Amino acid sequence: MFRVRPLLSALVNHRQTLKTNGGLYKPFCTMSEGGMDKQTATLLKRTNEENEDSAEKVQAAKRVKTDGEHAEDEKKYPKKKVVLLMAYSGKGYYGMQRNPGNSQFRTIEDDLVAALIKSGCIPENHGDEMKKMSFQRCARTDKGVSAAGQVVSLKVRLIDDIIEKINEHLPPQIKVLGLKRVTQGFNSKNNCDARTYSYMLPTLAFSPKDYDTGNIAAFRLEPETLQKVNRLFALYKGTHNFHNFTSQKAPSDPSARRYITEMSCGEPFIRRNYEFAVITVRGQSFMLHQIRKMIGLVIAVVKGYAKEEVMERSWGHEKVDVPKAPGLGLILERVHFDRYNKRFGGDGLHEKLEWDREEEEIKAFKEAHIYPTIIETECEEGSMVSWMATLPIHDFEATSIEVQDDKVKKQDDADEGNDSD
Repeated sequence: MFRVRPLLSALVNHRQTLKTNGGLYKPFCTMSEGGMDKQTATLLKRTNEENEDSAEKVQAAKRVKTDGEHAEDEKKYPKKKVVLLMAYSGKGYYGMQRNPGNSQFRTIEDDLVAALIKSGCIPENHGDEMKKMSFQRCARTDKGVSAAGQVVSLKVRLIDDIIEKINEHLPPQIKVLGLKRVTQGFNSKNNCDARTYSYMLPTLAFSPKDYDTGNIAAFRLEPETLQKVNRLFALYKGTHNFHNFTSQKAPSDPSARRYITEMSCGEPFIRRNYEFAVITVRGQSFMLHQIRKMIGLVIAVVKGYAKEEVMERSWGHEKVDVPKAPGLGLILERVHFDRYNKRFGGDGLHEKLEWDREEEEIKAFKEAHIYPTIIETECEEGSMVSWMATLPIHDFEATSIEVQDDKVKKQDDADEGNDSD
C-alpha cells in the first residue's frame, strides 16, 4: 500500500511545530510565493520514491503472475505444428495475407489471428510477429476472392474443443472446418503440389458480341458453344509460358512457365432466373491474375473479338493484349499435398492431408456464404456485363509493347472496381 497516511501525519506535525514556534503557516496554494520549506520537500520526495518502489513491486508481481500463467498454459497445452482447413467469403476483405501496421485494409488473416489470440491458441505477442508461430498460408488469395479449401500451417496450443473456440471469435463468413497434426518442418506453401480453383460466371459471358446484354435472364448457353469453350480451355493443359497472363514478367523468366493439368467448364444451372456455370482449373501454381486472364482470353475468342490463334501466340515471346476477367467468381477450391501424403500419411503418426470427412461441411459453407454472395453481387452490380463492355478496346493483333501497355492501362482503369484476384 502507498505511504499516504505517514505523509499527511508528517505534514500536520510540521505545521503544528511552526505554530508553536510562532511561525507563520502558509497553505500549499501560496507555495509559488515563498516555495515549500526544505523539510516538507524532503518528506514529499521520500514518500514519492517509496510509492514508486511500491508500484514497481506491484507491476513486477503481476508480470511474474502472468509469466507463470503462460508457463502453466505451455505446460498444460504445449504448442504443436498443425494445419487448419479454412473456408471464407472474400467480399469486403483485401485478400488473405495480413499486412501488419495497415489496419485500414482488413484481411482474412487479421480476423483469423485475432480469433487465435482470443481463444487462447497462441500468445498475444505472436499476433504482431507471425514468424513466432511459424505461420504460412498455402495460397494467397487477393481482394474479394473466396476460398472453400484454404490451408494454413502454424504452431498452436492444442486446447480443448479448439475448432469450436476459434470459430466463436470469427465472423460467419470465415470458418475453420478442420485441423490435423503435421510434421515440425511442414510448410503449407512449400509442401503444396497443386491448387484447384473454380470460377463461377453467368453464361452470358459466352454470348455473341452483338447479343443484347439488357436481356440477361433470357440467355441460355447452347451445347455447341459449351463444347467450343471446353476445347479452348483444353489448349491450356500442359506446360506453357504464361508471361502475358500476369504483370511484370519477362518472356525469358523461367518462373513464367506453369503446368496446367485440368481446365474445363461444367454444365449450366439456373440461379435467380440467371444461367450460371462453373469453370474448374487445376495447376501446380498460379501467378497474379493468371486464371482471370486465361478465362478472359477464351471469352474474347468465343465472343468473336479475337481469333483462336491468339492463344498459341500468347505463349510466345511477343507481347499480347490479354483481357482480365472480373475477380468476383474466383474461388480457391482445394489444395493438394500428394508427395507429403505419400511420405508421411501412412507413418502411423500423421494423417493424410485429405478432407473427405469435411466435404459436406465445405459444400454447406459454399451454399450458405460463397455462392449467394457471388450470385447476388453479379445480379445487382453486373460486373461481368460491365467488363464485357471493355473488350472492344483490346487490340488482339497488336505486337507493339507501347500499344499493348496503353491498351492494358485502359482496360485496368475500366475494371479497377473488379480488381480482386
